[in-house]
Amino acid sequence: MKKIVLAYSGGLDTSCCIQWLKDRGFDVVCFSANLGSEFSPADLKKRAIQSGSSKIYIKDLREEFAKDYILKWLKAGALYEGKYVLSTSLGRPLIAKYLVDVAKKEKAQFVAHGCTGKGNDQVRFDATCAILAPNVKTIAPLREWELTSREEEIEYAKKHNIPIKATKEKLYSIDKNIWGVSVEGGVLEDLSNEPPQNSYYFVKPLNKTANKEAYVEIDFDKGVPIKLNGKTLNLVSLIEKLNRIGASAGVGRSDCIEDRVVGIKSREIYEAPAAWILYTAHKELEAVTLDKETLAFKEIIAQKYSQIVYQGLWFTSLRQSFDAFIDSTQKYVTGRIVLKLYKGNIVVAKRISKNSLYKKAFATYGEGDKFDRTMAEGFIKILAMPYQR
Repeated sequence: MKKIVLAYSGGLDTSCCIQWLKDRGFDVVCFSANLGSEFSPADLKKRAIQSGSSKIYIKDLREEFAKDYILKWLKAGALYEGKYVLSTSLGRPLIAKYLVDVAKKEKAQFVAHGCTGKGNDQVRFDATCAILAPNVKTIAPLREWELTSREEEIEYAKKHNIPIKATKEKLYSIDKNIWGVSVEGGVLEDLSNEPPQNSYYFVKPLNKTANKEAYVEIDFDKGVPIKLNGKTLNLVSLIEKLNRIGASAGVGRSDCIEDRVVGIKSREIYEAPAAWILYTAHKELEAVTLDKETLAFKEIIAQKYSQIVYQGLWFTSLRQSFDAFIDSTQKYVTGRIVLKLYKGNIVVAKRISKNSLYKKAFATYGEGDKFDRTMAEGFIKILAMPYQR
């Protein structure tokens, strides 16, 4: 019997994939990566076996995800199209890396995933597997099977006694990790619909948040967040705590129209409180510690970096080269940023750094001004000179 290793999430798509692959003569081995899953390891194991898998590997990858993926993204400041913190995108290459490792261990010639034929994740999984293991064939059931909607998948699951949580009343596709949650499908596909209350995953709606500002104090050392409110925490704990604090204040929910890798536009709801809080804090600290030209060039790198991650090209020399440049910019990004969180807003309260390039004596319009304003006239003349005809 042919052996295949399936990237298994416990959701509707991958649960149906097990039965579909078995019907085509595959011995299905599942691999589940815990990046902050909505399912417990025990629940995943139970679901996979009940769905027909012969074996399941479950690996907690949260620390590796935080250190080797999230942190690199944070230093880069790589927002995709200026609005997406790449929460789902960052996790895919890590999952695919271990999917290939399990396939090698099991001596399987095939791997599979539950990504749709019109989405981004198929590109990320297929490309990563092709880069890391060219001799292992990737199968994507959702590109081949006869099921054409989530409603049909639900009927298929019921027919084969596959345990699922999705219902026809709540047809959202949800992906969750410690960096964020993505919610899509159902009524969200109609752009004239305001996201309903049941589309909120863990961020509080604004009308249910406290009428009080919440302060967070974040300390960075060379671009790495190391303390939250004066307490030293590892990155996973810091992210998880910020998620709870931010969600309570209604922070971190985005309703995005984005351009998918395959060329179509889609609507995605993202909830990523910790990501937006850390992005804002890191960006503000860079603003006071990095010089003008470095900041400007880093913005160009950030845009390209986001595209590379979004397209699933993590394991490429270009991304590694970008990391080398980005790491060199972070040597001065040390200090403390204090933020206020209030009803979905993130407001900067304090910026403190021993490496600050801000000089009050030059910037002030009050007493203590040490800027020699007589230099300004000559500077302006030289600046304008090349453009005079």
